[in-house]
Amino acid sequence: MGVSLGELAVRFGCELRGDPETQVDRVDTLANADSRSLAFVANPRYRQQLASTKAGAVVLDAASAADCATAALVCGNPHATYARIAAVLHPPPPAPAGVHSTAVIAAGARIDPSAHVGALSVIGEGAVVGPRVFVGPQCLVDEGAMLAEDVRLTARVTICRRVQVGARTIVQPGAVIGGDGFGFAPEGGRWIKVPQTGTVRVGPDVEIGANTTIDRGAIEDTVIEEGVKLDNLIMIAHNVRVGAHSALAACVGVSGSTTIGRRCMIGGQVGIGGHLAIGDDVIITGCTMVSHSIPRPGVYSGGIPLEEAHVWRRLVARFKRIDSLATRLKALERHTLGGPDQEEDDD
Repeated sequence: MGVSLGELAVRFGCELRGDPETQVDRVDTLANADSRSLAFVANPRYRQQLASTKAGAVVLDAASAADCATAALVCGNPHATYARIAAVLHPPPPAPAGVHSTAVIAAGARIDPSAHVGALSVIGEGAVVGPRVFVGPQCLVDEGAMLAEDVRLTARVTICRRVQVGARTIVQPGAVIGGDGFGFAPEGGRWIKVPQTGTVRVGPDVEIGANTTIDRGAIEDTVIEEGVKLDNLIMIAHNVRVGAHSALAACVGVSGSTTIGRRCMIGGQVGIGGHLAIGDDVIITGCTMVSHSIPRPGVYSGGIPLEEAHVWRRLVARFKRIDSLATRLKALERHTLGGPDQEEDDD
């Protein structure tokens, strides 16, 4: 069923340039949209497609509106407005309340009558499944775990014992929250397992991507604060704390007992060492290795961008010669400037 542009403009605070009775019922790209589709422009590089798009309407900012050949919903933040409209046009499929006949429910579990528990899922002893929660097929909600209202476990999600998941959080397929952290004590060339007695607390409005893992705390809890967005294939180790509204892209690894501040953005394949503190409003670009704390806001990068193989080999060879070149330079300075004879320690 379609929604009129007039209704969308009023609901989301947009200036409408076009017929308020025009109906849209789905979203699409500028290039592929038709008269029933809504598109958006947030990146100026796509502005050239506005003249030829066949979309029923485009969400864009005032600077781009003059180039648009169709109806426009003009706003200050096109991407965010588009996201809200897309959620209206493409709501998640409704799930009937109740428990599937193949689910296994412990006698002491508490499941709200409005919740949905899918096929082959298991709800453990003392677990709490709140109002309107969706537990998809083949999920495990272990002993003592708590799912607040409107949580959505899509499929094959594992919520381990005593884990708490905040309201409206979405967990994508294959994620594991609350597995044991990597805790072992060395003794005589062998490893002794350290019991992981903490748990994981996930705040409200979090999204956790497919096959992401969040380890339970060794003693205190691992904490994912409100509004955090975690991409697919992320590893969060024990006792990590991720601050509210931070976003971590795919394949990030965060070592144990590290704290990440609020509103941070961390690019794909970033590796963060243990026992570090990353402050608020820090941006770390992709493939960076973080080996020390970052107390101040800013953009931080590490690693070398791709080069042709023969250039890369030449650069690596030069890197290996830096130490010897530095030693020769110091010797030359001592000889020329009459400095001290002893070699300084750069470490």
